[in-house]
Amino acid sequence: MIEWLKKVGQSFYNAWVPEKRYMAYLSGLKMTLLISLFAVMIGILIGVLIAIIRVTARTSKLRIIKILNGIAKVYITVIRGTPMIVQIMIIYNLVFTSPNTNPVVVGAVCCGINSGAYVAEIIRAGIASIPVGQMEAGRSLGLTYAMTMRTIILPQAFKNILPALGNEFISLVKETSVISVIAVNDLMKMAGYVGSRTWDVIPPYVIAAAIYLVMTLGLTWLMGLIEKRMAKSDRH
Repeated sequence: MIEWLKKVGQSFYNAWVPEKRYMAYLSGLKMTLLISLFAVMIGILIGVLIAIIRVTARTSKLRIIKILNGIAKVYITVIRGTPMIVQIMIIYNLVFTSPNTNPVVVGAVCCGINSGAYVAEIIRAGIASIPVGQMEAGRSLGLTYAMTMRTIILPQAFKNILPALGNEFISLVKETSVISVIAVNDLMKMAGYVGSRTWDVIPPYVIAAAIYLVMTLGLTWLMGLIEKRMAKSDRH
């Protein structure tokens, strides 16, 4: 048993210390965090636009809105109905054909497009949870539809959907691991690199898993803190 523990300890030591291999994990972690941050921004932007289009289409008679709503439905259906890794391969080979493309841009766009479909449905549900009277009250005060949506409806909707939105963002951080298939040097890619140097892939991937776990636990704690503060402000 002691010999086995020594062997395991040596394996993890080899996967972390020699040749400053811990720097590879830190480099991959930096790339993962950057991609996640920009992917979240892209996902929110797409999600808000798609959600507003779908909500507006329920009452609008404009042809352009109906067409945009149809496109939005197709987008959501395709993204939610196909694996993320397939989407990444298609987007990468269809759009990012230049070898000089910034890997952060590639990863952020691929992950952001995927996240946007889920965020759109979350936001749409949040908007639908707001009483219709809120929109009517805003319009009666002389606000335009866009102003009412921006200043009255969306702030309330975001409070309602914050837990679901937080879960989506936490899932997005974990799902960025699949971008390693397009040669982006994220955390998973660097763990594989270390494994190729030590000829033992298990310790590097366990270390990567531990780093992902710490990130998700930290984000979960942060989201819980934000929810508590928002609930406290509502009571006041």
